[in-house]
Amino acid sequence: MARSEQRGAYTADRAAALSGVPASTVHYWSRKDILVPSVSPERVKLWSFPDLMGLRTIYWLRQSKTDPQGRDVPRTTMPAVRRALKTLRELDLDLWSKDHGLTVAVDRAGRVVIRDRDGTESEGRARNIDAGMLNLIEPFSTSEVTVGPNLQAPRPHLRIVPGKLAGSPHIVDTRIETASLAALADRGVEVPQIHRFYPVVSPGVIAEAIDLEKQLARNLQLAA
Repeated sequence: MARSEQRGAYTADRAAALSGVPASTVHYWSRKDILVPSVSPERVKLWSFPDLMGLRTIYWLRQSKTDPQGRDVPRTTMPAVRRALKTLRELDLDLWSKDHGLTVAVDRAGRVVIRDRDGTESEGRARNIDAGMLNLIEPFSTSEVTVGPNLQAPRPHLRIVPGKLAGSPHIVDTRIETASLAALADRGVEVPQIHRFYPVVSPGVIAEAIDLEKQLARNLQLAA
């Protein structure tokens, strides 16, 4: 299996839309070597699935915040951010499937907590995931009002699996990508007709796919 298939492969716009981080920021971090796309750093740049989590990590850690008591929380230092990115890039993506994945979170110090599918945490990182941490898989919002979807199950019947379809969102138990269904809808094809083209997919699931792709397109428009 090609490395891109194992780890996902996303263009800048796709990486931005799925992570929720504005595309201009994704490009800027690439140029400044803050997060260089790990699948292909030149020509057609391609970001990996761990890069999606890395984008969320940088955005969250480098924002100034206030704690529940109203005290200022400074931005995390770049050395700590880079340590977090290194941990993310070492994730065992073979643990992802249509039904299971890892719970991955990061705290304000840049420490990453990884919980396996059976609930055990990675050796050396046995810490609880609490409200002060960012769950990198759950939906992610930014100050630009973009919202990245859940990176495992973006909708009830949709999945993202790094080792399948190069990490493209797809209908569970199929190889039908959400982008393909949305492309038909963009051309004016109604859901009942799309269902006739793809009879194994119910109209409700087709609607989920179209809804996800609308969300991703909206992320790019909002941050333009």
